Amino acid sequence: MSEPLVVARNLTKSFGELVAVDDIDFQVRRGEVFGFLGPNGAGKSSTMRMIGCVSPVTSGELEVLGMEPGRDGPRIRARLGVVPQEDNLDLELTVYENLLIYGRYFGLSKSVIDERIDELLTFTQLDERRKSKVEPLSGGMKRRLTIARGLINTPELLLLDEPTTGLDPQARHLLWDRLYRLKREGVTLIITTHYMDEAEQLCDRLVIMDKGKIVADGSPRQLIEQHSTREVLELRFEVGTQDKHADEIRDLASRVEVLPDRVLLYTEDADRAFEEVHARGIVPESTVSRRATLEDVFLNLTGRSLVD
Repeated sequence: MSEPLVVARNLTKSFGELVAVDDIDFQVRRGEVFGFLGPNGAGKSSTMRMIGCVSPVTSGELEVLGMEPGRDGPRIRARLGVVPQEDNLDLELTVYENLLIYGRYFGLSKSVIDERIDELLTFTQLDERRKSKVEPLSGGMKRRLTIARGLINTPELLLLDEPTTGLDPQARHLLWDRLYRLKREGVTLIITTHYMDEAEQLCDRLVIMDKGKIVADGSPRQLIEQHSTREVLELRFEVGTQDKHADEIRDLASRVEVLPDRVLLYTEDADRAFEEVHARGIVPESTVSRRATLEDVFLNLTGRSLVD
């Protein structure tokens, strides 16, 4: 196997007394899509900023493209593409001018930049907005322009922090297709995302972070096999009766979760579990039988409470 493009050992990032990233280890292999999942405040963006050489490492070791960010930041950044969580476009310039100026930042010739702009505007479906000022664009259009800008230098390693936030379903699927093609072309992708379906679709491997630590790692399929059952049975009962019914069927599943609006039974055979529920004379208002997803793993490991 080729040498990994990113290697972290005991990586830590602190802001005063706050430890944002707490002694984590991971490797990103060349040509893969690697994901960071976690609730708000888990340390995902702080980790991405260290990889992107815009935030210094507090302690531990970090290698990016075989170099050390603290010493070789400019050389690393020249080979990176970055899509930050918040769009930071120049609102007074046109779509074309935003891409042109960013391309010149990398020392590219105008002819090369123009060729890339043509490709990227087609990819992000912004062809007709080439001469438009950025300020009046919709949030989704601004997001797509930020993604196009991150690809202007044909990066070897592309960092995407919540890349599809604000995009409609059609644009999200278009982006997934483009990212898959970039992977096929040899570009290594690192993404953070709150969309579990996005992580399952795109990521070869991922880590789940919580409170600055890595709590699980592996492929989406491995994580589901390790931290969930094969299937989930969702039973909706009249409000206020969930706890009572959950006690009556708790022995039918390896794990039972009571939510405000339904009861979840984690089982290897959801249909068989439902037959047992019915045999006991328990009649839910509605029933859903489905396969376990990465979202089930995520919520099991990080909890369902809201994090501001």
